[in-house]
Amino acid sequence: MPPDTPIRQVFISFHEQDIAYKERFVAMMGRYMVNRAIDTGSIVDSGLPLDEIRRRIRDDYIAEATVTVVLIGRCTWQRKHVDWEISSSLRQTRSNGRCGLLGIRLPNHTDFRESDYNLHLIPPRLADNCVGNDPYAGIYRWSGSPNQVHSVRAWIDRAFERSRGNAPVNNRPQFGQNRQGNCASGWRN
Repeated sequence: MPPDTPIRQVFISFHEQDIAYKERFVAMMGRYMVNRAIDTGSIVDSGLPLDEIRRRIRDDYIAEATVTVVLIGRCTWQRKHVDWEISSSLRQTRSNGRCGLLGIRLPNHTDFRESDYNLHLIPPRLADNCVGNDPYAGIYRWSGSPNQVHSVRAWIDRAFERSRGNAPVNNRPQFGQNRQGNCASGWRN
């Protein structure tokens, strides 16, 4: 990766049970990105209308991001907030540009040790954008090694560039609530 690679504004989407990986990611990438992640407890959704929560996610946290990184743990595909964050990241509005998108499979993910992954074990909206000859998003594997910094910077830059040419798929209805079931069994349409 060339040293003049731009520092991107990165929104990090994750399941709260994977917060340790989010913190490790931020520490590893700290000087190579501007962190736009929501801290746990920043948005308390009890009593707020869904549209207001979604607006806050988009306007207060994702608005200045250029790339969204989804940290994919074992149960991430079930989480309504992850779905809303991906959906908001893919929307182009007058005040907010569309983000590039990528996912990183974490060591606690069911398919982590596999060279390929099961689309049903990643968030559905992310999966929609990982198919075809020229997909909008890519899925990668976490190593957590300090040597991975250059690879992650390249993934983030590639996601940004893809967002400038490709149109994302964002027509799936947003989750109204968290999905239930065994995390390892995945989602089905």
